[in-house]
Amino acid sequence: GMAAGLEPHLEALRQELRAPDPAVLSVLLALLVVAITLLIWRFVRGRRSSRKAVLLLGLCDAGKTLLFARLLTGKYRNTQTSITDSSAVYRVSKDKSANVTLIDLPGHESLRLQFLERFKAAARAIVFVVDSVAFQREVKDVAEFLYQVLVDSTLLKNAPALLIACNKQDVTMAKSAKLIQQQLEKELNTLRVTRSAAPTSLDSSATGGPAQLGRKGKDFDFSQLPMKVEFVECSARGSKGEEGEADFEGLEKWLAKVA
Repeated sequence: GMAAGLEPHLEALRQELRAPDPAVLSVLLALLVVAITLLIWRFVRGRRSSRKAVLLLGLCDAGKTLLFARLLTGKYRNTQTSITDSSAVYRVSKDKSANVTLIDLPGHESLRLQFLERFKAAARAIVFVVDSVAFQREVKDVAEFLYQVLVDSTLLKNAPALLIACNKQDVTMAKSAKLIQQQLEKELNTLRVTRSAAPTSLDSSATGGPAQLGRKGKDFDFSQLPMKVEFVECSARGSKGEEGEADFEGLEKWLAKVA
């Protein structure tokens, strides 16, 4: 008897569902769009926030390890050439929630690419440390390593922010960030020409060869890259040497921005 009593209501409900009200439909549609948008946004944000690492890259003796120690402890310490990675959580200013994982990678030629391979997918940002004093002598090696970083398919896709930290500015002979930028652009431009002319190996021809750096037919400059590139001058040693503070305000500001 109860079922019979409910029958008219169920019938009315069936009619409703068969001929939905356009207003109800549009509300449902709007809710669906919002839900999908939120899901996509969370996915994209999740992917970005799962990338919490800031990689310290550069040639041997550029000062990466001292920079790493100074950022974390503020203190000076004698360092040796790293043969493995070191990582630690770096808290940005007083805001406890804003932090990144700093990872100092070895700069030795035989090690640096395998360590980059291991950590590149987690990179939210990269600090590429340059020895501003030895730069003129090392420019070809610096450009060579930077080129390998810039054409890496994972890094091109994720486009982590890139900071070129021109270290050792406490030394009179140090080259300025402006000069380092100009020289690197020139050197990368030359590398790009020689690399694109070189015969591609079998495995890279299958995937359409290595990525092209910058824009075809234009001289290379850093603004052509998918990632935002900035240059700062800094000194891990500081002008007062081992006693004083490091001088890297620009680097700290940049880290606060990417965290």
